[in-house]
Amino acid sequence: MKIGNIDFGERPLFLAPMEDVTDIGFRKMCKRFGAAMVYTEFVSADAIIRSIKSTLAKMHIDDEERPVGIQIYGRDVESMVEAAKIVESVHPDIIDINFGCPVKKVAGKGAGAGMLRNIPLMLDITRSVVDAVSTPVTVKTRLGWDMDHLIITDLAEQLQDCGIQALTIHGRTRSQMYTGEADWTLIGEVKRNPRIHIPIIGNGDVVDYATAREKFDRYGVDAIMIGRATFGRPWIFREIQNEGDSGLTIDDKIDVLEEMLRINVERIDEYRGILHTRRHLAASPIFKGIPDFRQTRIAMLRADKMADLIAILEDCRRILKANS
Repeated sequence: MKIGNIDFGERPLFLAPMEDVTDIGFRKMCKRFGAAMVYTEFVSADAIIRSIKSTLAKMHIDDEERPVGIQIYGRDVESMVEAAKIVESVHPDIIDINFGCPVKKVAGKGAGAGMLRNIPLMLDITRSVVDAVSTPVTVKTRLGWDMDHLIITDLAEQLQDCGIQALTIHGRTRSQMYTGEADWTLIGEVKRNPRIHIPIIGNGDVVDYATAREKFDRYGVDAIMIGRATFGRPWIFREIQNEGDSGLTIDDKIDVLEEMLRINVERIDEYRGILHTRRHLAASPIFKGIPDFRQTRIAMLRADKMADLIAILEDCRRILKANS
């Protein structure tokens, strides 16, 4: 599978772009454990143009994580084109346009999945961004606004005609948000369409080797993008590639989480680095064996000093090794 000149090989696994999740520390860990492609947190076109410091910081990329994409969202042609040109100056490998975010503060204002209610504008933005930059442009979207408007089969052809070089499809509508089971049927239809020649990347409810293999085999997608199942589990990519075996011990996994924390604190700052990382820690499946983990989880989410968070992790390490 290729996007532009980037060859990802067969059946690659991508890390989904997620706000307040895919910071640089996490991206680097996912890359280490086999993610073929990682993405920054999505960034607002308006905020890029206004040079908002926190937004520009999200666009910082490291050569160790390449290939890496920067994902942008907005609701008008002019700002999206201007933002795409600014993003290109940072030299990402791919510029991805978000037409899939369902949250009210984005979709409710007409951006993200809100564009599924204004297809002419979506296509105008896509075409204009593709024409404005030389970096490969891709799109991520959903099946449609709701179950009465499942438009992705026609929309995929229209987006391809705009010049995008890959399309990621999340198997839910905007109205579903993240509830219910992702439906890959229409993703498969898009992939089987003989008029589609760009790579189709499937997204939604891939949580392990079994589900990844089933999606590849049944729907024929070129790649799979993994989102929520990566929380606190950057080694999931290796697990899937090795048929369920990450090859990591509990010690190894806690070391990875601690390294992720240190990277984020160093690259961002202590407060925000901790804020990003502790969400992963509280969600990590490795802590399920700790009795009454709820109290430990609360302590993780309240910690505001790196030394305190490391101390909690070391306590978890001792408990898990004692119980193993």
